[in-house]
Amino acid sequence: MANILLIEDNEEMRENTSEILSLAGHHVETANNGKEGVIKVQLSQPELIICDIMMPELDGFGVLQMLNRDPNTNHIPFIFLTAKADRSDVRKGMELGADDYVTKPFDDVELLAAVNTRLKKSSLLQAHNFSHPTEGFDQFIRQVKTIDELSKIDMNYKTRQYRKKDTIYSEGNMPMFLFYIEKGKVKTIKNNKQDKELITGLYKEGDFFGYVTLFENSVYDDEAIAMEDAWIKMIPKEDFYKLIYKNRDVTNTFIKLLSKEVKEKEERLLKIAYDSVRKKVSESLLMLKDRYGKDDNKDNFSFPISREDLAHIAGTATETLIRTLTDFKEEGILEIKGSNITIVNAEKLRQMKN
Repeated sequence: MANILLIEDNEEMRENTSEILSLAGHHVETANNGKEGVIKVQLSQPELIICDIMMPELDGFGVLQMLNRDPNTNHIPFIFLTAKADRSDVRKGMELGADDYVTKPFDDVELLAAVNTRLKKSSLLQAHNFSHPTEGFDQFIRQVKTIDELSKIDMNYKTRQYRKKDTIYSEGNMPMFLFYIEKGKVKTIKNNKQDKELITGLYKEGDFFGYVTLFENSVYDDEAIAMEDAWIKMIPKEDFYKLIYKNRDVTNTFIKLLSKEVKEKEERLLKIAYDSVRKKVSESLLMLKDRYGKDDNKDNFSFPISREDLAHIAGTATETLIRTLTDFKEEGILEIKGSNITIVNAEKLRQMKN
């Protein structure tokens, strides 16, 4: 059962609605007006919000707008209660990001059906971690297909195979697709004026990429290249926009991915700028272990990677990287055979001083 916040200024309606939800097993907290409701949302982080539209001080539209501005609350499912059958009010609420609405007067069956449907859909989408999906793209598509507005989208997207070193998209091109990796690894790179390459992103099976530029509606400022043979599903940008505009659970998920990616890039740039060579190389090796290693937390991790790619991740010259890897090998941190690197002592890498 869920923790629900009910925002309703009418005392009788508030008590009756709260009783229906409580008898169904939900834990219900109430607020007498919109301002109080916003404060309680921020304090208690409910799993669902049910909110009247017509209220003094701050109406339901204002409540939803305020919550949508806060990344800590904009993901919470939101159901409007309205005494009006005016379709313009309903349309305005949905355009602001409401997930559903219930028209007064309503019976317990109607209210609980709306609540249970919204909780179920939210739970499905939140359980699916798009950065590390457990059931893959098809499961994600099955989930969003249950949303009425998205059911007519053609989800039979084509999969394209890219050979190692093939370019998936180039800097300066307009984005046409959201990309999903069914198999393989992909890197994104930027080149400076001296044509020095820096790897800005690493992606693996189960990852989406290319969504940053779609959100910005701009041209690509980097280049995506297959690090090994890769099979990539291509979702047309029109369908991506339908996914994010029609359902805010999907929108919030991609915003979280976007925020995480921006934060990771900022942290990497700071480390490249201020860390020592040994620290930069150790951090890069640990990042590869975290990104491509198994979820068994084992210390040993083996992976093939070109010295040029590793140097471009660490932000250092290839010759400097090779010398540092040799030092790490002599210190018993790594084993090296051809292009294959095995981390045998991850703890020493973590404790590497700057």
